[in-house]
Amino acid sequence: MAGMDAPGIARTARLLADDTRAAMCLALLDGRAWTAGELARHTGVAASTATEHLHRLIDGGLLTQEHQGRHRYVRLAGPEVAELVESLSAHSGPPEPVRSLRAARVSAVMAAGRTCYDHLAGRLGVAITDAMTHQRLIDQRNGFRLTGDGVTWFEARLGEDLGGVRTARPVARSCVDWTERRAHLAGLAGARLCAVALDRAWVKRVSGTRAVRLTPAGESALRDLFGDGICHTVAGARSD
Repeated sequence: MAGMDAPGIARTARLLADDTRAAMCLALLDGRAWTAGELARHTGVAASTATEHLHRLIDGGLLTQEHQGRHRYVRLAGPEVAELVESLSAHSGPPEPVRSLRAARVSAVMAAGRTCYDHLAGRLGVAITDAMTHQRLIDQRNGFRLTGDGVTWFEARLGEDLGGVRTARPVARSCVDWTERRAHLAGLAGARLCAVALDRAWVKRVSGTRAVRLTPAGESALRDLFGDGICHTVAGARSD
């Protein structure tokens, strides 16, 4: 991604100022690697046009590519790019009017719960972040950080040892939620929490989107971790 100076910011802004390139980055927020053909179909452009856009995004540091046999895959260059795209979405003003029943349903499930690259977002992600803040596992008064109790909680309740991890990635980071316009938990802690939720089938993915729905097992787990109140907040994220 471009350096943190005025020309670098302008270059990154120009990359995301195109509707097709922005749509590609939004699609890649699901954390998967996509082929150029898949992104071309998703954005409704010709394969040659998609390839041109992808070259610009790769050269600009927003995407990376990898080869497997004859196939080339692209993905977001890292969690910091995902957080940039999500944050820009939160500051982009009202969404376009929904023009079909299917689009309205997709919008509703995305707002209820989704993944933002490798962490939970939507009402579900924000509700969990709020509950963790209320229990003083996260401190939002002085920046945004996982407390000592939060580190202990991750190990005792989720089996995730964050205290001994050495990584350049922040343990906890605030990511502005584009539907809720409030913070949800990102960083290493957010990624580990999302991985646990998926591995233990607390949430299940909604096919064809990056939305997730809370399962009965997940509802029980959240009630055990945070109390009954959270289940009322995330009611729209439940599985049918």
